[in-house]
Amino acid sequence: MSKIFILDTTRCIGCSSCAIACMDQKDIQLDEGDTPFRVCFTVEQGCDNDSPFSYLTMACMHCEDAPCINSCPTGCLKKDIETGFTVYDNSNCIGCHSCAMACPFAAPCYDKEGKMVKCDGCIDRVRFGLEPACVRVCPYDAIQLVTKEEYENEQKYKKAKLLAYMAFDK
Repeated sequence: MSKIFILDTTRCIGCSSCAIACMDQKDIQLDEGDTPFRVCFTVEQGCDNDSPFSYLTMACMHCEDAPCINSCPTGCLKKDIETGFTVYDNSNCIGCHSCAMACPFAAPCYDKEGKMVKCDGCIDRVRFGLEPACVRVCPYDAIQLVTKEEYENEQKYKKAKLLAYMAFDK
């Protein structure tokens, strides 16, 4: 069943636990020049908000219609049927950066050999019924992995809740 990563920016505290867990899970060595698959950003909101900052953690969004897949001339990227994740086999990668240029989230990175690497959603963990490393360690459940049905139900609930608030506010 297809899975969707969701991020609730109202719950993210910018602790970078998700990014550190990802680096640990994927054995990413920053001191050796590896590029992390997940990065946390602090976003300035201006003076009108309760908090002057919000936080955003970014990695591959595993887009439903992933532009990186169509842009790869050697077919290194594909959709995993079971999870819906955008996965890769970089053995045929020619390092042309077409996938990186097509990705609106700048998710594809390149290893020391110039071959594309990126977040695979911890697909091996998910296939064993475990959560991705980033989801597992988030102390406030800001990152979640849900089924498409769970996501759609949550969106319906949020809309109904908003409409109820609007109706009772008048």
